[in-house]
Amino acid sequence: MFPLRDDNPALQTSIATFAIIGLNLASWAFLQGLGSEPNLSVSVCTLGVIPGELLGTVAAGTQVPMGNASCILGPEPNWLTPFSSMFMHGGWMHILGNLWFLYIFGDNVEDSMGSFRFVVFYLLCGLAAVAAQVYSNTSSAIPMVGASGAIGGVMGAYALLYPKAPVHMMLVFGFFLHRVVVPAYMMLGYWMLLQVLGGAFQSTGGGGTAFWAHIGGFVAGLALVPLFRVERRVVHHREHMAEARSHRWG
Repeated sequence: MFPLRDDNPALQTSIATFAIIGLNLASWAFLQGLGSEPNLSVSVCTLGVIPGELLGTVAAGTQVPMGNASCILGPEPNWLTPFSSMFMHGGWMHILGNLWFLYIFGDNVEDSMGSFRFVVFYLLCGLAAVAAQVYSNTSSAIPMVGASGAIGGVMGAYALLYPKAPVHMMLVFGFFLHRVVVPAYMMLGYWMLLQVLGGAFQSTGGGGTAFWAHIGGFVAGLALVPLFRVERRVVHHREHMAEARSHRWG
């Protein structure tokens, strides 16, 4: 299941969405060496969130193997890592997948809030995602990185704001590809279900996909969007979407 596009045209240039995408790409290039070692491992260790270090539940000096390097837990928590971790990634597929989802869903959520409010909303969802993942395994010494928790918040907001917006999906069945169009609430609801199932059955080792970050971000997006959306913007956007669909179908 992979979204290709949505039939939900933006009202304005999505300055904040493109800026966030740009910051992630710049971090990937200049801080993470485009995924090359040792830059990748060092950046994940120093700029990723390590729950055990943040909460002091793992002894300082503990070494955790990470690619071609080792993460050495410090004696004091680094409270900047919940922010920096949102702009770090673990590989090419990780960053490209995250930024594609942000590109598809971010512009319309930004439309509903305005650029500045959207940035604040995005960061708060990212922090909620970090909190959910940290408290799902407080003694984990594995670094967590990725924008997917904050993007989960964007997806939660989108589901609430534009539940019936058509989303074009690519379904993969082995070697067969099938294209379908479904309402946003169906696609995003199914995505959320996968995260809940993944989190419920994930081992407590701490590695792998940060399912609880995705869940925490999505729930934060649902909870925060009523506080950040501007009603006249939402109404205008929905009218614009309806007008575009009527013109398309003639």
